[in-house]
Amino acid sequence: MRAFSYERANSPAEAAAAVRGRDRAKFIAGGTNLLDLMKLEIETPAHLVDVNGLGFDKIESTLDGGLRIGALVRNTALAADPRVRRDYGLLSRALLAGASGQLRNKATTAGNLLQRTRCPYFYDTNLPCNKRKPGSGCSAIGGVTRQHAVIGSSEACIATHPSDMAVAMRALDATVETVGPGSATRQIPIAELHRLPGNTPDIETTLSPGELITAVTLPKPVGGTQIYRKVRDRASYAFALVSVGAIVQRDGSGRVAIGGVAHKPWRVEAAETDMPRGARQVTSALLDGARPTPENSFKLTLVERTLASVLAEAKA
Repeated sequence: MRAFSYERANSPAEAAAAVRGRDRAKFIAGGTNLLDLMKLEIETPAHLVDVNGLGFDKIESTLDGGLRIGALVRNTALAADPRVRRDYGLLSRALLAGASGQLRNKATTAGNLLQRTRCPYFYDTNLPCNKRKPGSGCSAIGGVTRQHAVIGSSEACIATHPSDMAVAMRALDATVETVGPGSATRQIPIAELHRLPGNTPDIETTLSPGELITAVTLPKPVGGTQIYRKVRDRASYAFALVSVGAIVQRDGSGRVAIGGVAHKPWRVEAAETDMPRGARQVTSALLDGARPTPENSFKLTLVERTLASVLAEAKA
């Protein structure tokens, strides 16, 4: 790990200004992803700004009946909150499907959304990777691609986004609240937070330099049967080959977002009009334009079968 300087921020604006005003500075909270990347010298920040003391660790009801989740709320606390379990079961189940209990105790809401890909070529610093070094090439293309994206990828990157929580947040139409230098605030729909790779896979979100996530807001509950189904190579502490987060209403309508298939949580609202017709029709629209490799084309079938299982469970 390379040497770095460290400071504790006293206000959101101060934290944002410290990161934007200093070369190679980064925010740190739980550190469950960042510290690992620093040890491997994939991330080499020269300065860390600790935001743990800013008070973003509360879950509060909103005036319209939703929930405002502080950026520093730990994953364990969020999954266990009675309001989340009652009204946003999809989110609670997705959180409990991720990582281990020890990591969930440290990982934060904002950090979970912003975690970086687990592509093995990204983690191998001996190999070219456009995420690590823009313009160097993508070693995954032509490599072992079983875990990689089947849709939304590009000639520069075929990595997937690893978050389970982000899939649930996408199905729930969450909004991300931020503050930037000078105390400027924004509200970003979760659908617009993560970027597809295009020619710049190293730029993973629409956040500006120094922009700090302060909270995530969920709209009022939509009811329905909420299910999160994660298919992985082992029963725990593994990232999804495919995951399905679904909200199914009594008439068969609903919402569906999937993980493990793209550079961001994948949802196509137009595909959801086919939910009463069944998983095959939804999957066809959801993955229209997919470009799998021979090694991961099974994901197309796996999405359909996993969604069919989820819909059957909801109907039952």
